[in-house]
Amino acid sequence: MLLKFTKMHGIGNDFVVIDGVTQRLQLKPRDIMKIADRRLGVGCDQVLLAEPPGRPDVDFFYRIYNPDGSEAEQCGNGARCFARFVRQRRLTQKRVIRVETLSGISELRIVDRHQVEVDMGQPTLDPGSIPLHRPQREQEYWLNVQGEELSIGAVSMGNPHAVLRVTDTDTCRIEQLGPLIEHHVDFPHRCNVGFMQIVERNEIRLRVHERSAGETLACGSGACAAVVYGRLRGWLDEQVTVQLPGGKLHIAWPGEGHTVRMTGPTAVVFEGSIRL
Repeated sequence: MLLKFTKMHGIGNDFVVIDGVTQRLQLKPRDIMKIADRRLGVGCDQVLLAEPPGRPDVDFFYRIYNPDGSEAEQCGNGARCFARFVRQRRLTQKRVIRVETLSGISELRIVDRHQVEVDMGQPTLDPGSIPLHRPQREQEYWLNVQGEELSIGAVSMGNPHAVLRVTDTDTCRIEQLGPLIEHHVDFPHRCNVGFMQIVERNEIRLRVHERSAGETLACGSGACAAVVYGRLRGWLDEQVTVQLPGGKLHIAWPGEGHTVRMTGPTAVVFEGSIRL
């Protein structure tokens, strides 16, 4: 099968995006792994698949695959790229696009030629729904990681996140702690792990170890989770600029009972095809 694709990125978080609306596809985990392989395939942090909607109130179903072939619930940077992709491919002319993922429905708004705003929905804070093995919701949770007690925040943005406040993201031990926290027994579905340095009340630096992918240049849902945690602790204002290794995202969250909105750029790298 010869598969057409578009390579895209959102501030360095890169994706292979596939039109499953006009192409008839049945991708298996081994196909995803081949596509995502940076030496033997195209190479990407995640593979995104546009499918016809499964319900009348949305425009597309949007699947997100990790490099190991597993399916993720949500991806903020991917959602922005997805919005630009379906417009570029003329699958829709709408400027406000409703998509369904495994985590629910998101609304994507085209701001201009490069910027896309994503309504990421309300954060989930109940530990049983994140999921995190804790009997009740707390401001912070303590994890024992190889004998070291770590204070974390736990948030789901449709996918589970642990957030640690650090003094300096340059020395935050992400290579060591990221995989250990991702696979911690208290996160039964594993988790993404964010390391947040607060610069000002309206600005943070962030590095994210993503579940199944390792550290990436950017993570949209991770940026949202970090701002939510910082807001709940009283550290951050309603609108925050998040500086990631790949660039900046703008996150707005008024507080509990409201949705999180993320705005950032997208870019097309190239188009091509791969034989599976």
